[in-house]
Order: sequence, then structure tokens, then C-alpha cells
Amino acid sequence: MLRYLPFLLILALWIYAFIDCVNTPESQIRGLPKVIWVLIILLFGEVLVGPVAWLVAGKVRETAGGAPRGRATWVAPDDNPEFLNSLKSEKADAEDEARLKDWEADLRRREEELRRRDDDGTPNGPGQTPPPPKD
Repeated sequence: MLRYLPFLLILALWIYAFIDCVNTPESQIRGLPKVIWVLIILLFGEVLVGPVAWLVAGKVRETAGGAPRGRATWVAPDDNPEFLNSLKSEKADAEDEARLKDWEADLRRREEELRRRDDDGTPNGPGQTPPPPKD
């Protein structure tokens, strides 16, 4: 069983490179047209030249931030204009202000209700009894 492992690994790399090449947009392919890359992968797949060439030189690889490899620069959020603009959204600010006003009004209403309960001598919370009358 172990003697088939190298063949299976080569086949897996061959299939991966072929599917990756076919699914890659033309704008992200370097050097040669997509059809030529597919032919190179298929013709030279058994000796790993085609798939390895595709993985190394055929596709523009991107980093996690979306910039092409080798040219990636990390930008702190407070220096990133796109991030800062997303924070300044007028609609989000208006929604946040409205939500804050609703919360404040609800808080005032609850505080007033608690004050009324205290004045009436009713319990302040669950399981509490009113204070005994003073002599």
C-alpha cells in the first residue's frame, strides 16, 4: 500500500494545479495565457514540472490583506483611509444617536419608576419587604 503513496501525491498535486489554473481569472495569471498553462500542467504533470511551475510562477498569489505577495505592506487601522471612512458613515452615526436617545429615555423612565416605588413604600426589588414603620 505504501508503494502507491508517491503516485497518489503526484496525482493530487496534478489535479490541484489543474483545477487551480482553470478556476483562476485571466487577470491573475502571469507570464503565459491560461490555455498554455493548462497544457503545461497536463503535459508535464507526471514529472511534476507543470504543476510546480504553475504553483511557483503561474499565478499572482495574494497575502491575507489582499495585496500581492512581495508588495504587501501592513497599515494600522488608524492610518488606513478606507477603515476611517467606514467609521464616519453618516447613516451609522444617525442610527447610533437614535439608539442612544432611546436607551437614555428608557433609563429615565426606569429611574422614575424606582423613585415612585420608593415614595409609595413598595419593595425595591424581588423578595424585598418594605422597611418597617418608624416609631
